Amino acid sequence: MSGFYDDSLKVFVLYHIPCLRFLNKACVIRNPKEDLIPDGRASNPWSLCTVDEVEELKSLIKVIPIWSTGVLMSINVLQHSFIVLQASTMDRHITSKFQVPAGSFTAFQLFSSVIWIALYDRVVIPLASKIRGKPTRLGLKQRIGIGILSSSAAMAALAIIESVRRKTAIKEGFSDDPNSVLHISALWLLLYFFITGFAEVFCGIGQNEFFYTELPKSMSSVASNLFEMGLSVSNLIASLLVTIVRNFFKGNDQESWLSSNINKGHYDYYYWLLAGLSLANFIYYRACSKAYGPCKGQEGNATDGGEASTDDED
Repeated sequence: MSGFYDDSLKVFVLYHIPCLRFLNKACVIRNPKEDLIPDGRASNPWSLCTVDEVEELKSLIKVIPIWSTGVLMSINVLQHSFIVLQASTMDRHITSKFQVPAGSFTAFQLFSSVIWIALYDRVVIPLASKIRGKPTRLGLKQRIGIGILSSSAAMAALAIIESVRRKTAIKEGFSDDPNSVLHISALWLLLYFFITGFAEVFCGIGQNEFFYTELPKSMSSVASNLFEMGLSVSNLIASLLVTIVRNFFKGNDQESWLSSNINKGHYDYYYWLLAGLSLANFIYYRACSKAYGPCKGQEGNATDGGEASTDDED
């Protein structure tokens, strides 16, 4: 049996760690006289870690693959500049005298998220619990998976809308005039915001809850910032992706997919690319979820609070 260093107990502790066991070497006391000082603390904290420190690192490494799957989902949510460009070429009138500013369309995503949170919490969960006859809710990993898959559907919907908009521009003779307003309602873009709000509620909130649940309470500050760090990384990757597409992906007329003239470019192809990447990301997430195993406190189909969970994907 191996002896591990635990500063909180200041004694040799027998500890069984099921995964990433190669990290256990960091807390193994090889020579008590050299590794420990008389009061039981490590003589060199850089060469001898406590069990808690090793466990915290293991927990963080274990959630990184799940965290990485949310990065591409965030890229789909960050297409606001292109959507504003689309909306500016479409009919934005709600009444004959009022039209929504193109830059304000992104506010619909916030409205969509609020609506979906209310529907899920006040309608879907109570109704599902009533049907099953016991408290029921979707598991964390299942909600994340639904959100990632929904983000792919959102990009597919946006690609179809853009394809129709572009064909309308060419049909009406505005292919060389990217500033013209077409006879197609910008309200079609609300379908994208409706689905994206759903994806953000399920994946974004699901990931935040997942990090808080799976990481030790001593790492709550790390858990609270992991999702925000994912947004930062997604911004960088989105910029890189746009640069690559703009420079290397061109149509038959040698016009870039992301041309400055939206009517000559193929923004719909770019959206289809994101939809395909999101679908691949969902497959990657399924593999990561299966490799991760059950969440903490999940035994069978029960959760910590004794509620029935439908998270049986693993």
